[in-house]
Amino acid sequence: MVCMNRRSLLRATAVAGGVAVLPASAARAYAANSKLSLAGIGVGGRGGSHVESSLAENLVAVCDAVEEASRHCLRRVAEAEKKDGIVRPPPKVFHDYRAMLDAMDKEIDAVFVATPDHHHAPATLMAMKRKKHVYCEKPLTHTIAESRRVAEVAKEMKVATQLGNQHRAEEGWRALCEYVWAGAIGGVREVHVWTDRPGIPTRPWWPQGGGRPAGEDPVPAGLHWDVWLGPAPVRPYLDTYKSGPFQGKRVYQPFVWRGWWDFGTGALGDIGCHALSGIYSALKIESAVSVELIRDSGDGTEEMFPRSSVLRWDIPARAGMPPCAIYWYDGAAYPDRAVAEVASDQPFPESGSILVGEKGKLSYSLTHAPRFLGGGGKGFSAPPKTIPRCESDHFREWVTAAKGGRPAFSNFVDHAGPLTELVLLGNLAIRAGVGQKVAWDGKSMRCTNLPALNALVQRVPRKGWET
Repeated sequence: MVCMNRRSLLRATAVAGGVAVLPASAARAYAANSKLSLAGIGVGGRGGSHVESSLAENLVAVCDAVEEASRHCLRRVAEAEKKDGIVRPPPKVFHDYRAMLDAMDKEIDAVFVATPDHHHAPATLMAMKRKKHVYCEKPLTHTIAESRRVAEVAKEMKVATQLGNQHRAEEGWRALCEYVWAGAIGGVREVHVWTDRPGIPTRPWWPQGGGRPAGEDPVPAGLHWDVWLGPAPVRPYLDTYKSGPFQGKRVYQPFVWRGWWDFGTGALGDIGCHALSGIYSALKIESAVSVELIRDSGDGTEEMFPRSSVLRWDIPARAGMPPCAIYWYDGAAYPDRAVAEVASDQPFPESGSILVGEKGKLSYSLTHAPRFLGGGGKGFSAPPKTIPRCESDHFREWVTAAKGGRPAFSNFVDHAGPLTELVLLGNLAIRAGVGQKVAWDGKSMRCTNLPALNALVQRVPRKGWET
């Protein structure tokens, strides 16, 4: 894929009154009416949402370590094709994507990856090294070093890529860029972002905080546990907690793997690539110079993330913009009510973003134009729409890129890789602990003041899962 670098994109889209047209992909050419042969890696949960989108092309293979997920996927495929009067062979089924890529190398053009986080990089890299186009769910990877490597390989192999932060296809981030670049609130000095993950009293998502429970349960029929573990260290299977505050809840899967360091990336990994994507673009961020865990719930361990955390990234001056601090709040932690302008008798929204500038504040939405807070914005007219809008949806945008169209707006090289590095830097601060400011050299991906943390920037995968 021949892409503008991120600075070029920002320059092009900032031209007042103009519409930037990104260069076409140099990936394998397809006729306008030809179909991509797609494979799904992880087809339960979020991956299941890509099944119907894939049927507009040609879904030739599905892969999941949980057999029921694959069976359910095949039923949906059969129902959809019967409804549309389509007759074609059902997708071939695998439980190990290594075997699928070996067996069907010549039959697959592109894959979508919707596995637990620790599989994102191995599956993506294995596919891209075979020159397959890749759509990967967020976060792009499990570690910072993996994000850098994935972006490098995507560029080297000239494949079309897209991160699954689907709101990147919508209006919000584009409008935010246009407002900020037009000087709507002056130079942005602070950003405050909060989320209800991993849970708030009125809406629990998954457990966090605590150690690994003892014991072992029989592996259920149809769960390929060793494959599910993949590059992570081996551990015994446990179905549910037998005692303690999480008694009766599932331990590892489905979905609750997010709270474990070996498998997930916590609340930040789940939501950060959504909530910070537009902010990353609007503020022309490249990297942070430091990050710090300001406070947490005190129950994080070597096994699990804490239930709640508050983080701060320090962004240096860049491209005519002043230094900026980004604050992150999760697990029922929120910014000061005066900053967010939430009255004392009102509940906080479950999620939100506030940009504090030298001349006012903006409330940022993933889907709509920003909203001025505190009576600001008087006399300000919405700026011209200088950033090209998505012409279809996030998944189709990637398909178009794979067929030679313009690169997707959350491709690994220009956006998703650097964004994920910034997001996962927050998790490095959680590992450092409260009050331990992590001084960061983004170019070399190194912590310069707490060298022990550098062992966590990348991981050593289990034998057989090297990429």
